[in-house]
Amino acid sequence: MYRNDPVLPTFSLILALGLFYAAYLDGLYIARLLGHTPEELSVGQIGLMAFGAVLLLYGLMGLISYWLEGLELRPGRHFPTPATAPVAAGVVLVLLLTALSGFFVRLIVYSAQTGHNPTWLQGLVFGGMSLVVAALLGVYRRFFGREEVITEEEKSGFPW
Repeated sequence: MYRNDPVLPTFSLILALGLFYAAYLDGLYIARLLGHTPEELSVGQIGLMAFGAVLLLYGLMGLISYWLEGLELRPGRHFPTPATAPVAAGVVLVLLLTALSGFFVRLIVYSAQTGHNPTWLQGLVFGGMSLVVAALLGVYRRFFGREEVITEEEKSGFPW
């Protein structure tokens, strides 16, 4: 396969969602059998969610690669074309990152002053900050980064 095809990553995302839904249905089935929702996850649920997480990560990596590199790599040097929309998206993302980091600092100060530590909210805000940084890096790589695609001949000197 020389093409960067989005079909396989999309199929893996659909399969991952199906596995997560199967784990949810397995939990409902166990709750119906026991008469109440158990405190711990079953081995089947953990396995389904682990395979779903792997397929979800693979699908996201494939779709991001397709978005960044396109359908087919062309040998040579490629220079970005200047545009206003990526700059505006970058400014909006930087402002969002600034607001999230300020909220994160206020959350840490709040937990230090009151003794109430909402770790789930801290993790959620920090995860959001990480996703915004990843989006900033993706926008930079796609619209502002120079790239050079180098190809090799089929016979590179190795005996196989």
